[in-house]
Amino acid sequence: MTPSDWQKSSYCAQGEACIHVAADQHSVALTESSDPSGAILRTSPTAWAALVRTVKETHEHA
Repeated sequence: MTPSDWQKSSYCAQGEACIHVAADQHSVALTESSDPSGAILRTSPTAWAALVRTVKETHEHA
């Protein structure tokens, strides 16, 4: 994935503590904006969708 593939979280403030996400058909990658050359977490699109769904459901019921 190239730097142009990364999208910043819509919940990110103006600071450097943001999550960036990039995806293709086979994987979803996450990294920290404060260290873009650091660790990249990769997961499947199915697992990512399940996490997002769970977070949204939890947020709605909080």
